Formats: sequence, structure tokens, C-alpha cells
Amino acid sequence: MIVPITAILLFLVSYLLGSIPFGLILAKLFGGADVRKTGSGNIGATNVARVAGPLPGVLTLAFDAGKGWLAVWLAGRVMHGEAGVMVIAGVFALLGHCFPVWLRFRGGKGVATAAGIFGALCHEAMVAALILFALVVWFWRYVSLGSLAAAAAIPLLIYLLWAPHFAPPNVVTVGSLAIAALVIFQHRANIGRLARGENIGRLARGEEPKFSFSRKPDQA
Repeated sequence: MIVPITAILLFLVSYLLGSIPFGLILAKLFGGADVRKTGSGNIGATNVARVAGPLPGVLTLAFDAGKGWLAVWLAGRVMHGEAGVMVIAGVFALLGHCFPVWLRFRGGKGVATAAGIFGALCHEAMVAALILFALVVWFWRYVSLGSLAAAAAIPLLIYLLWAPHFAPPNVVTVGSLAIAALVIFQHRANIGRLARGENIGRLARGEEPKFSFSRKPDQA
């Protein structure tokens, strides 16, 4: 009974850790703005950077990633590296970020938190996903497009890079797919806006805003 109860407590702690709205807190600390009512209305780093400036945006990115990493790391420490418990703890941390109880279950899109989770699970796969993200954002200038590309690729990267000549446990594969699917689901509005562009090379004629660290509260 000790192991199941310990795991359940870990999952609860992971959810509560993930539900801390760092973006909302930091934006208010730095500028007093409620990011839920400004810009895109999202509590993630991109909107915080637009609304409150680069520093709170970078801090939001770091803290959101950190809470995902910490949830997985804590589960690994307590459960002696049990991969299944670690990935499930990561899922609960992401659920906390996307559906925080403190904000009536209306949270962020989960990109930074997922990055922290995968960084703790398999940093090689996370580095590869970050490179893909950076290339997409650099070429097309759309954070949402880079996030979608990285999210779609990460389960395959986890499978390929988990360990030399070894595939990850099935629970890790399923958990990675679930995390990627949730991140993509949280971007459903972005997907709709991107789809309304004539093509990838002309997204500026659609409705999806390009990334900028300057304060532009009117962008969605």
C-alpha cells in the first residue's frame, strides 16, 4: 500500500506545482497587468513578454519549465527512478498548468512546462525538439508553429533517443503522446488561425501574430 499511496501523493503535488500561475504573478509584479485580460489572454511566457516586457517573459519561461522539471525530478527521487511514475507525474504537472484550480481551470498552453518535463525525462530528446522549435520560429516567426512542430516531434524523439539501442517503457511512450496531444489541443485556436493563412509562406496574411519581445498588448 505504501507505494500506491506515495505515487498518488506525488501526482497531487505535481498537479499543484504545475498549477502555480507564474506568468500571472510575474506580470502583476512587473507591471500590474492581468495577462488574462491583455494580449492573447494567455498566462504563458510569450504573452507575458508582449504585455509586461522581456524580463518577466523570460522568468515565466524559466519558472514554467522549472515546475515541470521539478515534478518529474521529485517523482524520480521518491520512487527511485521509476520511469512510469515520473512520466505520469509530468502529465499531472502539465494538467495543473493547463487547468489550474486557482484560475477556474483556465491556464496556459503548456509548452514551457512540457519542455521541463521532457528535459527531466530525456534531455537529448528535449534538445532536439528545442532545435526544431528554434528553426521553425526563426524561419517563419511564429511561436505557435514552432511549439506545434516540437510537440508533434517529441514522442518520436523520446522513442529514438531514450537510451542507446533501447526503446522507452510503454508507459513513457503513451505518456509522451498524451503530453504532446494536450499541448497541441491547447493550441487549437492557433491552429485555426494558422489554417486561415493562404499558405505557410504567407502566414502574415492570416490572423496568427508573429513573435516579438516588444510590448504589443493589442496582439492576440
